[in-house]
Amino acid sequence: MKIEYTKVGDYYLPNLYYPEETRPIGCWGMFRKEYLKEHKSGTYTYLLLTARLDSYLADLNEQAQERFELIEAQIRSAEGVTEELKRQNPMEWVRHCNNIRNRAAEIIKQELIYI
Repeated sequence: MKIEYTKVGDYYLPNLYYPEETRPIGCWGMFRKEYLKEHKSGTYTYLLLTARLDSYLADLNEQAQERFELIEAQIRSAEGVTEELKRQNPMEWVRHCNNIRNRAAEIIKQELIYI
């Protein structure tokens, strides 16, 4: 592998290019990135310097989103939040759904983000 250099003043600096990640990092990936920056700086720096950070975050985002949807569906069925409730009492249904989403998000943060 041939490395190209650019002269800047009296120094030659390597032209480093990292591959672009086409998948979105998403909210879960951004949460994990901030956690790595603040609490696991060694891991963050390693992933950044080896050009694996974006693909790592995109993978984590996909896993977290799938897990979030699964947990949300499980809690909804366990608590009986159905379309019938939505027709009978829409505000109660919204309250339940928001509560379930918040609980599922906290579970994801504890299981996948803050580890």
